[in-house]
Amino acid sequence: MNKKRKIYNWLLLLWLSITANSFLFAFQEADIKQDFKEYKGTVVDSDNNDPLTAATVSLDDSNISTVTNSDGVFLLKIPKNIASGYIRISYLGYQDKAVPLANFTKDDFEIKVDKTITELSEVNINPKDPEALIRAVMDKKGENYFDQNTIMTAFYREAIRKRRTYVSLSEAVVDIYKRPYVSGKNDLIKLFKARKSADYKRLDTVAVKLQGGPSSTLYIDLMKNPDNVFTQNMLEYYDFSFAPTTKLDDKFIYVLKFKQKPNVIDPLYEGKLYIDAESLALKRAIFKLNTENEEEVSEMFVRRKPSNADVYITEANYDINYREHKGRWYYNYGRIGLEVKIDWDKRLFNSKYQLDVEMAITDWRTNENETLKARDRLKSSVVLADEAEGFSDPEFWGEYNVIEPEKSIESAIKKIKRQLRRMN
Repeated sequence: MNKKRKIYNWLLLLWLSITANSFLFAFQEADIKQDFKEYKGTVVDSDNNDPLTAATVSLDDSNISTVTNSDGVFLLKIPKNIASGYIRISYLGYQDKAVPLANFTKDDFEIKVDKTITELSEVNINPKDPEALIRAVMDKKGENYFDQNTIMTAFYREAIRKRRTYVSLSEAVVDIYKRPYVSGKNDLIKLFKARKSADYKRLDTVAVKLQGGPSSTLYIDLMKNPDNVFTQNMLEYYDFSFAPTTKLDDKFIYVLKFKQKPNVIDPLYEGKLYIDAESLALKRAIFKLNTENEEEVSEMFVRRKPSNADVYITEANYDINYREHKGRWYYNYGRIGLEVKIDWDKRLFNSKYQLDVEMAITDWRTNENETLKARDRLKSSVVLADEAEGFSDPEFWGEYNVIEPEKSIESAIKKIKRQLRRMN
């Protein structure tokens, strides 16, 4: 199981070091000509008005897309030369909804989507052997997922909160040189543009940093890197079962539950796999790491820490989503959430942090023999907070689609800009 421990270390690493109290900002001006139009809305459940998080929002007949934030809000930037068309909302367990561009006449436009109704006669379609199903999913990877080199534009965000207050925020637009899913070669990343802010006054003199950056959300691409959670040999360590079938875009979706067996000591995962019943393509995976063994889990994640503190990962949650294009599926969205507890020597109270990273594909194209030079590659060991700059420019992202900040992040960004104005 030592190889498994090494794989865990790829997912996300914490870098904690002593630092002087300071407030760090970096910023950059930009001159952006707006050749796009913004379409903003909020996606909610039609029955109870609850916001839908991480719903896919895309422009029909294009590769342009984004996802909703935790408030259900999205903003999609579309070239001005596209005057008509439909924005499509897709979410597991709900009916797809196509909204004409002409309907977006105000910023608070609310889009209500309906739950999928499954007839009782359609429920009993699950296969009988859940372990055989997951093996079939992996065996059909070559015919279900992209088999060409592609270049994907993506938006990445990582945020660190101390209890309810944001103490670090980094965002980036990257190009991902995605290999075919049957290729054994790693995907490559080029950093195009990034910005950051860190308030070290709120970090207990400890700079909590995330190592891995956008690479961490690619490593949880289970269809590209299945060994990070399931190897053929590791299936025996899990119990599998079926949950009720659901639908997406009028297609049946198997829901496969998995959990490590009680007699397995090493930390493994528990969660659900959402599998297209017709093609056996994995549509979504939501899972978490068993963190009961605090010492071993800490060894998996923590790269460096102060000698007078013990650092524990109390929760580690993962979410990966795929999107279909002409019968082939590809990575569309990934999210990692960690809860971290720091116990200090000779202190009565501990420190608690919430660390969240997410990345959404916003556009892509086939790679026509473009290569990424070694000097331009973003290393998998990168600490993005050390590479990024900018928060003073309100038009920083220009034409690039991003994940709209949730209300708490938006408030943090506004606070950053106010402090920058006072500093200038």
